Amino acid sequence: MGIRLTRRALMGTWVIQMSAASARADVRALEVVMAPCNLGLRPPSPGHEPGTWKAPETLREAGLLNDLMPDRVHKIGRPLYHFGAQAGTRVRNGQEMRRFSESLAHQVGATLSRAAFPLVLGGDCSILLGCLLGARQGGICGLIHVDGHSDFMHPGDFPPGTVLSSAAGMDLALASGRGESLLTDWGQGVRPLVADQHIVQIGEREDGYPDYAYPDIKQTRITRINVQTALTQGIGATARQAIERLEAERLDRVWLHVDVDVLDQKVMPAVDSPGSPGFNFDQLADLIRRLRASSRIIGADISVFDPELDPEGSYGRGLAQCLARAFAPL
Repeated sequence: MGIRLTRRALMGTWVIQMSAASARADVRALEVVMAPCNLGLRPPSPGHEPGTWKAPETLREAGLLNDLMPDRVHKIGRPLYHFGAQAGTRVRNGQEMRRFSESLAHQVGATLSRAAFPLVLGGDCSILLGCLLGARQGGICGLIHVDGHSDFMHPGDFPPGTVLSSAAGMDLALASGRGESLLTDWGQGVRPLVADQHIVQIGEREDGYPDYAYPDIKQTRITRINVQTALTQGIGATARQAIERLEAERLDRVWLHVDVDVLDQKVMPAVDSPGSPGFNFDQLADLIRRLRASSRIIGADISVFDPELDPEGSYGRGLAQCLARAFAPL
């Protein structure tokens, strides 16, 4: 293959150089961003942090980076998790999340400025905010939100008596401008991060999941394809429907968010809110590749895998293999 690998530490970045003969088949270089975040999740037990911050390194150990051979790997510093409330916010870890989102946005924006494709490995799904903020540095950006839940909780539908809410259940609401200004107003006129009509949500389980369904999303201009419909009509038809919606909005810059709880709990129980029905690994990889083939997807993030719920490592290996297929050169 004529591959020449050299690695050098430079501001926390591992750089992989390849000879011209082994350059990627697709136009854009792939850069992986390791985002070890757990800020958006509630503690699974008193005094114990959620384990999603371990996911990026676990996926690396499972061989994902060896398979993908990214041109660069960037590592964002792990943020400090706070168990109690913070001043000025009703969102758990809200202040730290603002800082982490801005750091992540800086790296995503820098990667996009090089015309490279950032693949962000999280982390809980609050990493979506930093990813979109980084993408917005280059102009208006749409969103395909692949998730087993709509994550549309916001102050208008907080359960009675809520003192602290968790951003992992409200990332889509925050991204679309619903919620406190700390996590919706990003300065320089950036609110919302993405307009309702520029969002396609794929994968919500609507039937039998009242704790995670927020009916007011039905009153928005967000395009919704629930998991039952996606499985019935097939992955090809689902991808076409999403792409046609983006085309109708004349969007050529779209971020892809993938929360792996969209996978059926039979193949991926190592998440905080597993469920069925859902995709299998092959279906998720196929969906991602079909969306990428539209040339509209400028970057992607992967969230909510918790290695602490996978003591034998089998689900992590399955996920790594799925992502290797999904993000291999087209």
